[in-house]
Amino acid sequence: MQERNLRVSSPHFAGAPILVSCLSIVLAIITLRLMGRIWWCECGGWSPWVSDIWSRHCSQHLVDWYTFSHVSHGLLFYVGLRTLSRWLPARWRNAFTPGWWFVAAILLETGWEILENTPLVIERYRAETASLNYTGDSIINSVGDILACAAGFAIARCLGCARAVILFVALELLTLWFIRDNLTLNVVMLLSPIEAVRAWQMPAEMR
Repeated sequence: MQERNLRVSSPHFAGAPILVSCLSIVLAIITLRLMGRIWWCECGGWSPWVSDIWSRHCSQHLVDWYTFSHVSHGLLFYVGLRTLSRWLPARWRNAFTPGWWFVAAILLETGWEILENTPLVIERYRAETASLNYTGDSIINSVGDILACAAGFAIARCLGCARAVILFVALELLTLWFIRDNLTLNVVMLLSPIEAVRAWQMPAEMR
């Protein structure tokens, strides 16, 4: 009887990570709206993609060049959480399944999206990085970033850790080539800005 109950309840439990992840995204949307974030770019244009990172449309539409850095978040979260799970005691490791790794990744990403849109972080970006015109993300852009992270996590799970790291490096080089920025530089410039890097990143007319 006990085995039968476990078989019946397991499909419901399997859906729990997806439910928790969806709820965290909904709560992030509500939180961002309460923080005063707008739903979409004030320009009113409906193009989902913005290529010019220096325009006022960047971080206001669904996807832009920085979407790739959020894919990288997902790749790194998968590698990090899989590695962490191996260090856990056996009884915790058995409960902390890949579905719950995904939940942890989404919670980390939604937490970052909320933190990123606080006045403190926005001003930090404007003062210390090349993002001089950054005013925070629109809600749709934050949702796009969270979904990009989820996609990165799913890709990493399919590829495995080694190839996920290779893909991460490829994305870093791709964005470095096209926009002179990537996740690594973004973190460095946010935490410990380097003036020479900032000057190199900015277009000549803005220096």
